[in-house]
Amino acid sequence: MASSADNSSPKKSLPDDLGGVAGLLDIELVDTSAERVTATMPVTPRHHQPFGMLHGGVSVVLAESVASVGAYLAAPEGHTAVGLEVNANHVRSVREGRIVAVGTPLHTGRTTQVWSVKLHHEGEKLICVSRCTMAIVEDASKTGS
Repeated sequence: MASSADNSSPKKSLPDDLGGVAGLLDIELVDTSAERVTATMPVTPRHHQPFGMLHGGVSVVLAESVASVGAYLAAPEGHTAVGLEVNANHVRSVREGRIVAVGTPLHTGRTTQVWSVKLHHEGEKLICVSRCTMAIVEDASKTGS
């Protein structure tokens, strides 16, 4: 995982491994900042729906993972981000290769953030566009509650 060099504010640290469903799907962070997050994911039979194409839900997991990381990095110290709503438009099917997801914030407010995430096959053809709304909440793991 790489991080962008932005020394204007204290850096939040991310785990070395996203774990959970992101780990199961082999999602890898490439570049992370509060202004832009890039991740990649392979498309293999494990990522398919029953008819041999990338499952739309897998695309949504990739999009929300990207938005969650970006929103966490953009959240104030002592706060984290959790998903409120996600939508996706699947515009092209994919059977194999690698997906590149790029997320950028549309709105970074005090209590909510909205992120746009575009997924491209092999970094070229658009396959999905997603919008994720995140709630900014106090990070209970940092406060002991």
